[in-house]
Amino acid sequence: MNYKLEDLEVYNLSEIISDKIWDIVMEWDYFAKDTIGKQICRAADSISANIAEGYGRYHYKENKNFCYYSRGSILEVKSFLRKSKNRNLISEDCYSELYIELQTIHLKLNAYIKYIGKNLNKF
Repeated sequence: MNYKLEDLEVYNLSEIISDKIWDIVMEWDYFAKDTIGKQICRAADSISANIAEGYGRYHYKENKNFCYYSRGSILEVKSFLRKSKNRNLISEDCYSELYIELQTIHLKLNAYIKYIGKNLNKF
């Protein structure tokens, strides 16, 4: 069976949240965009980008390694979300919604890493 990157739910969810974060940041003033905005957008984009890069390597160890980078980016986005909320750039409701979505992505990424690990142990 031939799987595509776009068949991975965790990849699709990470693409969606990075677009949501982009849309939010585009509404901020210049200073907020130039400081925390750039960082949170890069970190959010990095979640799906690392999943994609690992997927394209075709080696389980490398794929797993890039998923670890992706997981680090999830935690980075969570940190920037807290900062955004504390600096009144996003509402409590927006923070909660995005945080829950990131939690879901985090859990699905952990499951994907575990799946990759099972395949790694077969060889």
